Amino acid sequence: MTTKPTPVASEPTANLYEGMIPVARLKDSRIYRHVLSVLVDNEAGVLARVTGLFSGRGYNIESLTVSEVDKEKQVSRINVVTSGTHQVIEQIKAQLGRLVPVHVVRDLTDDGPSIERELALMKVVGMGKKRTDALKWADKHGAHIVESSPKSFIFQMIGTSAEIDNFIAGLQSLGLVEVSRTGAAAIACGEKSIDQNLDNAGDDDIKLAD
Repeated sequence: MTTKPTPVASEPTANLYEGMIPVARLKDSRIYRHVLSVLVDNEAGVLARVTGLFSGRGYNIESLTVSEVDKEKQVSRINVVTSGTHQVIEQIKAQLGRLVPVHVVRDLTDDGPSIERELALMKVVGMGKKRTDALKWADKHGAHIVESSPKSFIFQMIGTSAEIDNFIAGLQSLGLVEVSRTGAAAIACGEKSIDQNLDNAGDDDIKLAD
């Protein structure tokens, strides 16, 4: 009589995403920039809890925007730009999804095409050639003058964060003295809204029941 060998139990793993995210993706140690959109209850302390999650675990926030988007339901939308390995990003999304005031977490970077825009105001001080060169640089990049004096300009530019970074870099030698930026606002392309379940939703989408 032949005895079948007893199956060896799999060793426990600390990987919370085993079976959900490809192992090769989780082992990728490169740093990627991600834009996350989060729908939350518009109530006191929610933003502090979200930012506390990042700071408490050492996650970096590159930019953050928040505003009420549905007055009737009292829901706000937070757009967070952060960077990390694939594994870190997955951890961030999972931990955000566990916060009680959070309704939806969407990774606009991984989910598909999206539109990202940021507004920036930049003050440039200078005269003569620097002033002329600053005006040419602004015209080339589609920036607009919203205030001017004999010795200064305030430029306004709307574009992607990368476009604004490039514009600011060119102003550094032309008298740039001050910058104010809104941070990225982003929205997914297509007919689906952020709070609708996608027919082809992947494991990166986190939807909590009301």
